[in-house]
Amino acid sequence: MILPSYKSAETSVSVQLLLVALLGLSVYSLTQRFIAWSRLSHIPGPPLASFSNLWLVWHAYRGTLPWAIKDATDKYGSLARVGLNTVVNSNPESVVRVLQPCSGFIRALDYQAARFRPGSDNILSMRDEKAHKVLKSKTTAGYNGKDVEGLEGQIDKVVETFIDLIERKYLSTSTDYRPVDLARITQYFTLDVIMSIAFGSNFGHLESDSDVYQYLHMMESFMPMVAIILVYPWLCDILESRFLHMMGPKDTDKTGMGKVMGFAKEVVSQRFGPKKIIRKDMLGSFIAHGMTQDEANSETLVQIVAGSDTTATTIRATFLHIISSPHIYSTLRKEIDNVSHLSSPVTDAEAKRLPYLQAVIEEGLRYWPPIGLLASKIVPKGGATINGFFLPEDSSIGVSTMGIQRSKEIFGADADEFRPERWLSFGEGEAEKAREKRMRSTVGQVFASGKYTCPGRPVAMMELNKIFVEVLRKYDITLVNPSRPWRSVYAGVWMQKDLCVRISRRAP
Repeated sequence: MILPSYKSAETSVSVQLLLVALLGLSVYSLTQRFIAWSRLSHIPGPPLASFSNLWLVWHAYRGTLPWAIKDATDKYGSLARVGLNTVVNSNPESVVRVLQPCSGFIRALDYQAARFRPGSDNILSMRDEKAHKVLKSKTTAGYNGKDVEGLEGQIDKVVETFIDLIERKYLSTSTDYRPVDLARITQYFTLDVIMSIAFGSNFGHLESDSDVYQYLHMMESFMPMVAIILVYPWLCDILESRFLHMMGPKDTDKTGMGKVMGFAKEVVSQRFGPKKIIRKDMLGSFIAHGMTQDEANSETLVQIVAGSDTTATTIRATFLHIISSPHIYSTLRKEIDNVSHLSSPVTDAEAKRLPYLQAVIEEGLRYWPPIGLLASKIVPKGGATINGFFLPEDSSIGVSTMGIQRSKEIFGADADEFRPERWLSFGEGEAEKAREKRMRSTVGQVFASGKYTCPGRPVAMMELNKIFVEVLRKYDITLVNPSRPWRSVYAGVWMQKDLCVRISRRAP
């Protein structure tokens, strides 16, 4: 065997050049990391978060990010460093300041994770401030239900279908045990509601008691990746390319996101062209306000995701705390029973006149915020001072939503407890009025504020006003496994399931 010969002098020079290059790269990398560390070194936070984003990635992977961020602001103060270039804020007043139209703060790259249609922005993912303002003007009247004909009646029909499902399949008796995953059927409820008012027809989840288009399966598979993208936004382009390759030029994927996208695209196509269908629903409102077909293809996916998952989270979490607290359960039911006449389904106006119900809903939104995203914004040119700390330009500031909504300063020493009575115990005088105003405005931040306020709040509140009354007035509900009532992790949205309950008819 003849080995190739090398000239030792040339080899030595090559190795030396390689070592010098590697040393140079190492020095450059360390220098860049030191610069990144030093920019925010004056802001306290978890030690690992000062040197890398691995702290964020670890908690995003585990589904515990909202809790970890809350712990960080609880321990280190209202402004805490949680990443190499990222801080989080748990002061509601300065959060509002950041979100004001003229603040200069703009959405960070992590918003790209909300591109449910690869390569196309929507009202959640759009970072261009002017374009976002224009798009919002086209969607607001639709999302808040003002342009939706027969809005409450359509929600009532879905409520009735929900009750019918319980009657058909999940009513237990002393001799017939029929447990049901309340987390699953409430997700079906919110999906059918949003589809009805958005497109004039729904998926039929409740009628079939099934994940018709495998939407839930898709979310469980897809959203954990989104949680990582929120930390490393550059992954978004890679995953979008992979998804487009998987889908092919004609959106041929027959499962999960492909089916949902196909449905949305078909619905939108019916609203354009010479034989277009005109309806007074959310999509019809968007088009009436100037939305193009391509914009509508992207926005319909936002309607489905944002309009169903967030409301379902609040329903599930609130039901769990009602069922697991005999005092809350009996007090709420007594309030419902003591009203001389309630429509069936209860009207939105009637529900608003039930003070304990409103306190329970308010507490549900506060105690378990349906969105726990960092929602990072980029600090404008020249930097900004937040909570007494200077933030250099181009750094990112997110929100500790759970930290805000569990603030003991705002909500009292028992802020970590689910206690609706806190909304009914305000005293007289200016100080008490100021306390109440601050509490209510803080919970209102669950729907964001300023230029990023969620316009779908009225529709969500109408669903919440109806579902608890209709179920509790008819049925007794108990947890099947009180020691482990459900499974809940965070992956951009709350992934919650196995909230197994026994439902039986109330005695006369």
